Amino acid sequence: MKQRESRYVRVAKIAYHLCKVVVKPYTHPKSPHRFTQPQLLACVLLMFYVRKSYRDMEEWLLATDQVCTALELKEVPDHSTLNRTYKRFRVRLLDQLQGALLDELGPQEEGVAFDTTGFAPTQASLHYLARCGRKYSHFAKGGYAVGVESQLILATVSGRGPGADTPFLEPLRRKVRRYVRKRNWVVLADSGFDAKTVRSGDLIPPIRRGGVMRQTERVERMELVSAARLDGYFGQRWKVETVNSVIKRKFGDDLRSRRSARRHREAFVKGLIYNIHV
Repeated sequence: MKQRESRYVRVAKIAYHLCKVVVKPYTHPKSPHRFTQPQLLACVLLMFYVRKSYRDMEEWLLATDQVCTALELKEVPDHSTLNRTYKRFRVRLLDQLQGALLDELGPQEEGVAFDTTGFAPTQASLHYLARCGRKYSHFAKGGYAVGVESQLILATVSGRGPGADTPFLEPLRRKVRRYVRKRNWVVLADSGFDAKTVRSGDLIPPIRRGGVMRQTERVERMELVSAARLDGYFGQRWKVETVNSVIKRKFGDDLRSRRSARRHREAFVKGLIYNIHV
């Protein structure tokens, strides 16, 4: 009987392949050479995928021979080694891994949906926070650009909430340009992205400031969005809402890191492992 391949093994293979494409095997010629950089980076990505702590991930790898074989591990790295590996993660590296994956998949979109989602700043339960009286006035926000046709995350940005989504508009637009078919591609987003940088063809409902829209450009954009709602195209924006839901349900709606720099990276990590997963 032919045995099917586990999704954990499949994700491990893809993550390991991407890391080998982007990262050099070793940081220094005289390093211990017990593990390669791609092996350690793939272990950390897989750790976020299976939602394990550093210590639990070490034990999980010890019990999972097929994953170790896929990662070409002769021994299992220590939990402290995995922790130091995540410290070396940078947003630039995560963008390079995302770009390498998208270059292989080759998405070409005519419409891209933008949206943001918030992540809880702690893994503590709401009951515990209520009992101890601890309150958080800020949370981390991840902004994602999702292709309407491929339903892949084409770009990721990170910020701090609560606040408007307008600062995410231009960074997301710049990152997705390489994955669109034509120059007049369409952005689909909610009214939280309404800003002065919105272009004429974007399907972003304008906010009614003062109850009445007097500017001709805003009235025309509202008519364009209304027409897109009638023919069903504006409803494609819900695909990015679905992606946000999948990320939170499968990879968690909270952040494990305590330092702000590492919290900033987790939105990028979740976006990358989502693309690897699908």
